[in-house]
Amino acid sequence: MSLFEHFHLPMTAGCSNTPINIGFHSHLEYEIYYFHTGKCHYIIGDKIHYLRPGDLILMNGMTLHCPIADPNSEYRRTVVHFDPQFVQGLLRPPFNLHLLRPFEELHNVCISLGPEEQSRIEPILTRMCQLFQQSDPLSHDRFLVQFLALLTELYEISTRPLVNKTISPGIKEQNVQRLISYLEQHYTEDIDLEEISHYMHLNKYHLVKIFKEITGITIFAFLYQRRINQAKVMLTLTPNKSITEIAYEVGFKYPSHFSRLFKAYTGSAPDTFRKKQSEWKDPFSGM
Repeated sequence: MSLFEHFHLPMTAGCSNTPINIGFHSHLEYEIYYFHTGKCHYIIGDKIHYLRPGDLILMNGMTLHCPIADPNSEYRRTVVHFDPQFVQGLLRPPFNLHLLRPFEELHNVCISLGPEEQSRIEPILTRMCQLFQQSDPLSHDRFLVQFLALLTELYEISTRPLVNKTISPGIKEQNVQRLISYLEQHYTEDIDLEEISHYMHLNKYHLVKIFKEITGITIFAFLYQRRINQAKVMLTLTPNKSITEIAYEVGFKYPSHFSRLFKAYTGSAPDTFRKKQSEWKDPFSGM
């Protein structure tokens, strides 16, 4: 039993060597992703990051993201998720620094850590993953101490000048990034392949091929996921707006189609998801 299961701690930490295809996804938790080794490119929104060992990604979670790893190479990474509201409750006086600032101001950023920074970050992540698998009160408190130490290190790292390390993309990658940017801007509209092809000045079959090759999913799977992602935000933040209104606003013509896809992508019906999010926030509302 983990700390999450035993104490209902709104945080997770884990290290894995197993390549898994989780597809494009989003979540309300902030995320810390550390890349140890392997071959992987990470798509966050309309940006493609080609990762090197020692790369660290800080995310707010709500932007669609997806790691795409080479299945023929070892893919080792450590991932930490946490509820920012819960953590904000931990950072009251006498703490002076706003340790969530890197997530709020840098949004989704990929940082290449130097050897000295890696030597400070990696032991903390290892210890957190070990403690997270325990279920006793002492491990619970030690885990939180390690987590605050991690946030402090990340805060310091974020204050140094950050070099843009993005590798110049090839033509295919550039076209996919342009297409994702277009979908981000127009996802609430009625979109078809002919329209996309006209905008991109490229053959629609070629677009379908390269998009699937780079992202691992189809253009319309990405479009639907983007709409569902926005619906999750609206269901959480606009409790007085009806599910039908939200369905139309995020680009669906038929509420029944929206509800069916929402459940397929999230595992819950829209009304069930809204109820769960409301219940999830209650324990921390006074913190």
